[in-house]
Amino acid sequence: MPDTKNVLFIIIDQLRADCLNGALAAHVELPNLRAFMDEAVTFDRHYSVTNPCGPSRASILTGQYAMNHRSVRNGTPLRHDTPNLATEMRKAGYLPMLFGYTDTSADPRAHDHNDPILKSYERPMAGFEEVLEMRLEESYPWRAYLMEKGYAFDDYWDVHKPVSPEGKKPRLNDPALYRADDSDTAFLTDVFLKSMAPRVGEGWFAHLTYIRPHPPLVAPAPYNAMYDPTTLPRPAGSTDPADELAMHPFFGPAIDNSTIGDFVLGFDAVEPTVENIQTLRAVYLGLATEVDHHIGRVIQFLKDSGQYEDTLVVITADHGEMLGDRHSWGKMTVYDAAYQTPLMIRMPGNKTRAGSVVSEPTESVDITPTILDWIGQSIPNAMDGRSLLPLLHGQPPEDWRTYTFSELDFAEPEQPTLWQQELGTGNSDSCLGILRDDRFTLVEFAADLPPMLFDHSKDGELQNVAEVPEYLTDLTRLSRQMLRHRMRNMDHTLSLDSITAEGPKSKSRY
Repeated sequence: MPDTKNVLFIIIDQLRADCLNGALAAHVELPNLRAFMDEAVTFDRHYSVTNPCGPSRASILTGQYAMNHRSVRNGTPLRHDTPNLATEMRKAGYLPMLFGYTDTSADPRAHDHNDPILKSYERPMAGFEEVLEMRLEESYPWRAYLMEKGYAFDDYWDVHKPVSPEGKKPRLNDPALYRADDSDTAFLTDVFLKSMAPRVGEGWFAHLTYIRPHPPLVAPAPYNAMYDPTTLPRPAGSTDPADELAMHPFFGPAIDNSTIGDFVLGFDAVEPTVENIQTLRAVYLGLATEVDHHIGRVIQFLKDSGQYEDTLVVITADHGEMLGDRHSWGKMTVYDAAYQTPLMIRMPGNKTRAGSVVSEPTESVDITPTILDWIGQSIPNAMDGRSLLPLLHGQPPEDWRTYTFSELDFAEPEQPTLWQQELGTGNSDSCLGILRDDRFTLVEFAADLPPMLFDHSKDGELQNVAEVPEYLTDLTRLSRQMLRHRMRNMDHTLSLDSITAEGPKSKSRY
């Protein structure tokens, strides 16, 4: 193992796993990510343990399930004393540099009521050194850069609207007002490369987070028109939304909560026509290709500067995206497309495993323990995830998990959500759990709602078989498994500590 250990942790916001392996993979150019896969280990059953952005990143960076950190919505505070990747890296002597955002809401108990930190859910997580602020709703450095370059806009959100090159009424896939060299993705990468150039040989940790292909869906030329919408596969599921609505009461509010019109700015109404859906899917893929291009620049920098063999490189996404599948957009649902994410890890000294694929189920809470394990830092018992180092070496532990677990909270205390209004649920029972094993997916609700069960050996997510009598045994078994999982993973922050006559003692969780 090299004496100098660098860590580069990249999160791509809202990138579907099937862009690299699945339904969309053959339709999107991601040459740099694919080249990286040939040098790394890929985890093809990797899932976010919660959605949306803020909660998913809270779980990734704390290694905790949402049921333990409880920052379950964008804007829900994260406890100030929760150990996370940055606080633990500091204990190992690293300065945790953040290029981008963590979407963390601060604990109001630790700040004065008037502190501006309590007026934005997009604050950096405790312990990070924010080198560059690139939050979607703020992005002041990038705004200043655009203004300096001479771009004119009356309102910041105008930057996120398509603009007709001919001065006509804009179309959904018209380009952004800025050039590709000046995009948010390019700007973030430029700053990262300039900032890291003087740090060669220091031993560093950097968290680089790309907002794209997260909406608003607008891309600079040529990425806006890189893909022909007519050649892309149609969204998964029935053509009739009524079929989706009939599957479970959850899906009515889910479809209405996030619509195609929410994914692009500057239009009075965007109808879910085949043409519009395919057009925005094409823009999404163009944005993914743009991110791929700039990740290629980052990887090349590591190679050119002689740091590639000293650097653990982790590339993943915070969650997925429905992209019109099942008549849904966004990630506030129960389907795999919203939770399954790519995960690729290149570990120095692991060339014999280059290009290999791990099919054991892994979760987003495993990433932070993996990074800490690699640098030799102890993993706090508060973290629910497990180090992936044994899997990277091709030696999965005998007691490795056989399923993945995810959660979703669909409440809003300040203004009841569509689910709360239509289902009659409250703030504490507007939540669900998802358990996936080799064959089944179980969705269970805290409220008095029927469960969902998908059999992937048959029709999968196209049919809810929870009420089919022949599946009763499986439904019961999986329900017990979910209960046991929650019981085994209750908060372990101090549960393995003991106060004794000789002083405090502690046992390691794993």
